[in-house]
Amino acid sequence: MNRAALFDVDGTLTDTNHLHVTCWWEALRQAGHAVAMHDIHRAIGLPGEDLLARLLGADHDTDEDDALTAAHGTLYGTYFDRLPPLDSAAELLRALDRRGWRVVLVTSATSSELDALRRAVDADDAVTATASSDDVGQGKPAPDPVQHALDLADAPAHAAVFVGDTVWDMQAATRADVACVGLLCGGIPRADLEEAGARAVYRDPADLLARLDDSPFADAGG
Repeated sequence: MNRAALFDVDGTLTDTNHLHVTCWWEALRQAGHAVAMHDIHRAIGLPGEDLLARLLGADHDTDEDDALTAAHGTLYGTYFDRLPPLDSAAELLRALDRRGWRVVLVTSATSSELDALRRAVDADDAVTATASSDDVGQGKPAPDPVQHALDLADAPAHAAVFVGDTVWDMQAATRADVACVGLLCGGIPRADLEEAGARAVYRDPADLLARLDDSPFADAGG
């Protein structure tokens, strides 16, 4: 039986959540929308159209969504050559790969963003596959991306663990019946992650790596 180690990327393996906040804030500002950075932060991790619906209201003019998303992408793209990985992110993926886990990245990032993120993490040798919101009908917090990742790993839900940093990550994994682990490095409070379904919460990838043998990965047979 295959085992799947599923990972969000932004805010989980790379220290990029606040870059996204700044880029969305500027894209919205340029279009005449005043949105608090705190509110943007809470929406990070959602696919672009869902993020905009949350921030601007479900009844906002969706005709501008493509322009707003493109503006965010242009602004964020200026950081592609210097996206910072989180401490021990690559080591964590390689440790799980050595233990026989199939590592799958589960992200809402666009293909160009994901390419830059993978270069930043620099652990492609440990990654089996990637699953994005573009591959499914609905992105996180729907379970679709997690279920797609399980298919890519050819692993059952009970032999998988999902690691993420947002409420949306925890909800998506829980709805897919996958044990989920929360990381605090994305800036979301522990209580929020636990309320959304996190079975355990760690500071960052380095903390999870140091405590791997006592984590949900051990409970799942790791």
